[in-house]
Amino acid sequence: MAAAARFFTRGANSKLSLSGIGTGAQSSFGVTLLKLSPSCNSRTKTQRRHAAHFTFQPDPVPTQYGPTQKMNLFQSVTSALDNTLASDPTAVIFGEDVAFGGVFRCTVGLRDKYGKDRVFNTPLCEQGIVGFGIGVAVAGATAIAEIQFADYIYPAFDQIVNEAAKYRYRSGNLFDCGNLTIRAPWGCVGHGSLYHSQSPEAFFAHCPGIKVVIPRSPVQAKGLLLSCIADKNPCIFFEPKILYRAAVEQVPVEAYTVPLSQAEILQEGSDVTLVAWGTQVHVMREVADMAQEKLGVSCELIDLQTILPWDVETVCKSVVKTGRLLISHEAPVTGGFASEISSTVQEGCFLNLEAPISRVCGYDTPFPHIFEPFYIPDKWKCFEAIRRMINY
Repeated sequence: MAAAARFFTRGANSKLSLSGIGTGAQSSFGVTLLKLSPSCNSRTKTQRRHAAHFTFQPDPVPTQYGPTQKMNLFQSVTSALDNTLASDPTAVIFGEDVAFGGVFRCTVGLRDKYGKDRVFNTPLCEQGIVGFGIGVAVAGATAIAEIQFADYIYPAFDQIVNEAAKYRYRSGNLFDCGNLTIRAPWGCVGHGSLYHSQSPEAFFAHCPGIKVVIPRSPVQAKGLLLSCIADKNPCIFFEPKILYRAAVEQVPVEAYTVPLSQAEILQEGSDVTLVAWGTQVHVMREVADMAQEKLGVSCELIDLQTILPWDVETVCKSVVKTGRLLISHEAPVTGGFASEISSTVQEGCFLNLEAPISRVCGYDTPFPHIFEPFYIPDKWKCFEAIRRMINY
């Protein structure tokens, strides 16, 4: 529709006739359009992609879980699902196109290996996918649902918030759907625009009864996903889709878990606490290096990992030490989860703060397409926030 609008607007100025569209006699119409555009010619051009706004930094190779194999993030997710299907005969995986491997290939090969009764497609109906998953989990099986993009999770909002999250409470613990895990690709990807770039974690952070988890790397993704599947509460597992292929690590082949609701201190420091999750952790790693090099500022970097329930103790303990806090996420700033962290830290660490808490987040606009580089909270915005805090 947007392309059509641009075309008609341009056509009004150039007095083009539209009567020949779609007919062989008017095959020169496309050439005429190309000539009208100053940026196009009849020779095909290679479209140049923007560089990523971060540099992925792999974690040290884990040695405590046995042999490892080189995997990117989507392969580590596949490995976790493979481990689950192999060890749990009740486990089923379902969603749009998962039988074919999924749009990001996270379930590739699993239907062939485990059968069409355990890995199968659903209609294009997110409310139905989650509702079916609740029923499977209540019946005692392990349900792993995929929402094709986190942007499309909203039709399932009622099922998640009013059914899954409250099932145990309303039955007095007689029934529960704790065996339900909902996976969804999440966050910006460089070209996703309005409906393939959103970060909706804050919507679900307001809902007691579910857990919300976001990994930063392949090793964390597999361990946290297996923890979600094993947890006795319904979990939403958001996967940073820009990392599906960009993030590569040595990942243990066998099953292992990473504790939920436990933040990880990736770098210790003394002057500023940096808190992030998912892709933004790698942005903050670069920011910490820049602050040390350009300002002589020592940053303590924390990966929150679990959004709900989040690790208040680790964050507050760090802020007591540093006296400053910067929180950054891709979602819009107003009502984002940084607000919850900020208010909690202000209540618990007010007398320890040396400067106002800073939030560097997305703008309060829909996620843009060509303006994505200006929208995302990149390292330069975060670095400037640190400078302001230090000079406060």
